[in-house]
Amino acid sequence: MNKVGSFKTLKVWSLIFAASIAVASFAGCGDSDSGSASTDDSQASTATAAADDDSKSNDSAGDSTETVTIKGITDLTPHSELINYVIPKLKEEGVNVELVSTAADSTTNEKLANGEIDFNFFQHLPYLNSENEVNGWDLVSAGDIHVEPITAYSDKYKTVDQIPDGAKVSIPNDGTNEYRALRILEDNGFIELDPSVKDSLSADIKSIKNNKKNLEIIEQDSAQIIPTKADYDFFITNTNKALEAKITSNKLFSESAKDNPYANIVAVRKEDKDNEAIKKLVEALQSDDTRKYIEDTYDGAVIPVELN
Repeated sequence: MNKVGSFKTLKVWSLIFAASIAVASFAGCGDSDSGSASTDDSQASTATAAADDDSKSNDSAGDSTETVTIKGITDLTPHSELINYVIPKLKEEGVNVELVSTAADSTTNEKLANGEIDFNFFQHLPYLNSENEVNGWDLVSAGDIHVEPITAYSDKYKTVDQIPDGAKVSIPNDGTNEYRALRILEDNGFIELDPSVKDSLSADIKSIKNNKKNLEIIEQDSAQIIPTKADYDFFITNTNKALEAKITSNKLFSESAKDNPYANIVAVRKEDKDNEAIKKLVEALQSDDTRKYIEDTYDGAVIPVELN
């Protein structure tokens, strides 16, 4: 081969080699772009999956209801029975009610004031107000639930007309319930009270202006009236005490439930009056369903309050 031919051949191979480099370089760039897109797609898929997981987690958290526990003390009948009746409904609403005791006593309001419990359910507002005044507490009513009309019973007589002059009667000695007992004695013609006590909601035997039938009136602790009932011609007590004791004594007369200021209340500390769990408890106790339960169960011995 001459020099010219050799030069031409070398030039051709140089062009082929250069073209090969260009193609390879182009192919390399294409692979790099493809890999980058693939990585971006993978990252996007991972982010979407994570977002979906977060969304599911948030939905799950939204569906769960936080349970709040409130503790209380009640009397046994009908108070604890009414609480137990509404407990299943309250659980569905995220409120767990724990009854610390079903025997309220003279320390129950103190335990509420000290924060040992969140509510109590055994008393009416006039009694609570008297407790606040004496002890300097700031306890309030979260809602009226029912009335337990104070009632006269007898194991010796069946009607009021049969009760003789000079009969012996036992009545509760605490301020508000003694007033209630004296009022129904007045309403049924046994005594006449001094007019000055009518608006005070407080009275004792010294408030009697005229003992028309010469009753022998014995004032005593309400817890002792039923155990000693055989000592009297008749006795006056709250209907819940009679229900708890399951007495079969004859019912003689009772106070009216209409416009009665002695509705039993759910009592709480003032700062807890608008607590959501307490509000749900009161709403459940005041519901139409619970009112019907009261009417069907207690046959007039416990009466649902009239709600506005």
